[in-house]
Amino acid sequence: MVEATLSGEGGELMKARAWRIRSGEIEIPDDVAPAPAPPPGPETGGKPEFFETAQAVGYHTAMEWRAVSGGFREPGPATVWMRMGCRLVAGEEPTPLQRTLVAADVGNGISAVLDWRRYLFINVDLSVHLERMPAGEWVCVDAVTLPQPSGIGTAESVLSDERGRIGRAAQALLIAERP
Repeated sequence: MVEATLSGEGGELMKARAWRIRSGEIEIPDDVAPAPAPPPGPETGGKPEFFETAQAVGYHTAMEWRAVSGGFREPGPATVWMRMGCRLVAGEEPTPLQRTLVAADVGNGISAVLDWRRYLFINVDLSVHLERMPAGEWVCVDAVTLPQPSGIGTAESVLSDERGRIGRAAQALLIAERP
């Protein structure tokens, strides 16, 4: 396990942990179901309209979006391709892994089932499980949000690149009516 912590004057702000797992070629029996085909590519999607924010610049303007189904203003599940429109670190080209981790955070935003003008749905935790290392610039997030009357919910996403499935992301959500 590797771990990184971001701290500020007030103490620890964020922690990231990752398991490095040995990989190697294995034979999979023919009777095991193959991975599903990749979703339709980004060239098949349209540019979704982002919900209103108080910010002129942010995540919504830093990404290029192509919705295959659903979107930010349509309640329910969504399948959206995205790629970073700017660098995460000045002077450094983002890796496919960095691109995937940036995209994995959007599941609750693209698949919200509650009206964003009335409800907050803040992700308090993000877990990303990769089955293989991603490739390319485009990342697809196929997401569903599952709110509960307790004010807790989850957003679950299948992550893909143009070659197919690369893994899954899960977000724990705090859900509340806006003040």
